Amino acid sequence: MKKLIYILVILLVSMAIGETSMAKTKKRRAKAKTTAVAKKKKTARKTSKKTKAKAVVKPAPEPVYDADGDLVNPYLQCEDTCDHVHGIDLSHYQGEVFWETVGENTKMAYVYLKASEGGDRIDSYFERNIDLAHRYGLKVGSYHFYRPKTPQEVQLRNFMAQCLPGEQDLIPMVDVETNANLPTEEFCDSLMKFLQLMEGAYRQKPLIYTYRNFYNKHLVGKIDDYQLMIAMYTNEEPELADGRDYTLWQYSAKGRIVGVNGYVDKSRFMGRHGLREIRYRH
Repeated sequence: MKKLIYILVILLVSMAIGETSMAKTKKRRAKAKTTAVAKKKKTARKTSKKTKAKAVVKPAPEPVYDADGDLVNPYLQCEDTCDHVHGIDLSHYQGEVFWETVGENTKMAYVYLKASEGGDRIDSYFERNIDLAHRYGLKVGSYHFYRPKTPQEVQLRNFMAQCLPGEQDLIPMVDVETNANLPTEEFCDSLMKFLQLMEGAYRQKPLIYTYRNFYNKHLVGKIDDYQLMIAMYTNEEPELADGRDYTLWQYSAKGRIVGVNGYVDKSRFMGRHGLREIRYRH
């Protein structure tokens, strides 16, 4: 009998110890859970404070003024006149562009994207830009920055590796801004060879982009068979020394458009010229 009582006492003590242990375990878990929740809330509060702090100290965009000193509205769609068909050209200098926003701008009908330069340089944003520009409804063309001292065949291969005919809405454009200190005749011979090679590769004459002063000094009478985009950043339309007509005028290098950080080059068609004249013929 004593033995049975002894066994019962042991069982009761064991049960009591077990319940106490379980209670302690539950208490520890509850405390740990409370601590974890508190830490999570504390971290969230810190993150929220940091976010708010960043939002507070974020600098406002710098005001932009025109040539007359008047404040420019950064949401203005076209600085020149909205009666013409306008477009832009972009390269890696603009960084990441928000194309969904640019595409909503009905005044920007086309975009020329830098594809390549010289014999081995490619624009790091070209593939992204051309894909998204198409996706958001712009007519797209590609351009090459011409280097007169680099072999023309090498430059053409570099450009063709980027500028695929199936991705083009507009004829290719050649950016001509430097003669690399070559005599005018030698420079023009070099340029003409490249233009002919490009025409043979794409089966259409490229558009030529250049500055008014550069054209007047080096190109008068040399490229009469090619359409021109003339750059000159004044309020008055540029006039060329030979009085010839040109298709497009790049009127600003400090344009603003929602969706592009910083400045952007803007251009428009002249007179009765329009997109149909520079469409890529597939």
